[in-house]
Amino acid sequence: MTEKFDSFVVFAEMRTGSNFLEANLNSFKGISCYGEAFNPFFMGYPKSEPILGIDQAARDADPQRLLDAIRGREGALGGFRYFHDHDPRVFDKIIKDHRCAKIVLTRNPVDSYVSWKIAQATGQWKLTDVKAQKVAQAVFDADEFNAHLDALQAFQVTLLNRLQTSGQSAFYVAYEDLQSVDVINGLARYLGVDETLDGLDKKLKKQNPSPISAKVSNYDEMLDALSRLDRFDLTRTPNFEPRRGPQVPSYVAAATSNLIYLPIKGGPQEQVLDWLASLDSVPRDALRSKMSQKELRQWKRKNPGHRGFTVLRHPVFRAHDAFCRHILATGPGSYAQLRRTLVRRYKLPLPEDGPDARYDRDAHHEAFAAFLRFLKGNLAGQTAIRVDGAWCSQAQAVAGFGDFCLPDRIIREEDMAADLADLAAAIGHDASPAVPAAQESGPFALADIYDEEIEKLAAEAYQRDYMIFGFSAWR
Repeated sequence: MTEKFDSFVVFAEMRTGSNFLEANLNSFKGISCYGEAFNPFFMGYPKSEPILGIDQAARDADPQRLLDAIRGREGALGGFRYFHDHDPRVFDKIIKDHRCAKIVLTRNPVDSYVSWKIAQATGQWKLTDVKAQKVAQAVFDADEFNAHLDALQAFQVTLLNRLQTSGQSAFYVAYEDLQSVDVINGLARYLGVDETLDGLDKKLKKQNPSPISAKVSNYDEMLDALSRLDRFDLTRTPNFEPRRGPQVPSYVAAATSNLIYLPIKGGPQEQVLDWLASLDSVPRDALRSKMSQKELRQWKRKNPGHRGFTVLRHPVFRAHDAFCRHILATGPGSYAQLRRTLVRRYKLPLPEDGPDARYDRDAHHEAFAAFLRFLKGNLAGQTAIRVDGAWCSQAQAVAGFGDFCLPDRIIREEDMAADLADLAAAIGHDASPAVPAAQESGPFALADIYDEEIEKLAAEAYQRDYMIFGFSAWR
């Protein structure tokens, strides 16, 4: 405990050196750091014990209990590491607390992404002896990196804004600074600890010391993808790392027509993209996507009279699609770690290895109803799990578009045939192609299990969407 602060938080991300920083902070007698204390999938460290007598169930039910326990440590300043996807309820509490010291650890996002991919490939997340080192090359995935970058930078900007508006400052540490004992000692002084270290903790070793060109198997492809980033539009964070706009790379422009589609995740993207390609009689790969904000501005200037549109899906149909694709399934596209947490922590009755012959309509109804009950708490900020884009409210998604550009038209899925034809006519098309039918995922269609209970649970979870967009019962 110090005169300045009674706790601290290290805002960091995976593969930024946060384990090394924590090890050195814990070398000070007056500092105790408790790892990823609010990671929704574990406490502190994987396979770890309760923190200060508080287990995961108690923490998830009331995160304030653990915050108070860390703050109330005797003889040492307590703190923890917080990543962008940790319990969102905790962020609001600590960002308002002027007695909680803020440390911001950053790393070049390309380096952290490559390190993360190598750790995934080898299964090695820490290295204490070079004899145990596992070696692999990362495969750079442009779409995955863009999603990684969007998430990191959105959080960095939120963090910066909240610090500014509350009149607080933070101690910024770059990954490269971690090798300086003077910086670490300066950090301790910032926290109010007078003790100094003579040297750094040497137990943890750098896992991938090679140049990045040797660590990435498709290095030239990575360079080409990174060259499309427009750094001049994206430099508001304190460490000058690029910040992406609100889902702009997901926008899809027609091949020749003056139309651009702003997709909402979990909506009828496949149908719309097929229609957009058919409108100009081109294959799907002729559509233009993955544009930067600069490229989208250029497209708009070159296409006077352009129209932008998005398509809403009924909340219960969209939630069912997200449930089947990401939670019920266990293959590609599923959220495996989240699935395990929902079964263990939120008691979702899901078959262990995915749907099998014993999984019938009644089981599907029960599992989907449980998921909707979880969504009600998740969307209300009452769970330790962040709201995923596949099931966030569509009102929130449309509001996000407004940070850069709003769609000219908001179309409902059930009205697509008529509304898309009108939109095509507005830009000069005499005829409009047919809209393909939706293909449902999962072992059962929503119609197989839909009833008053399902509708009621969906309406409770998505009160805002029902109110703002005027959704009525699905059938």
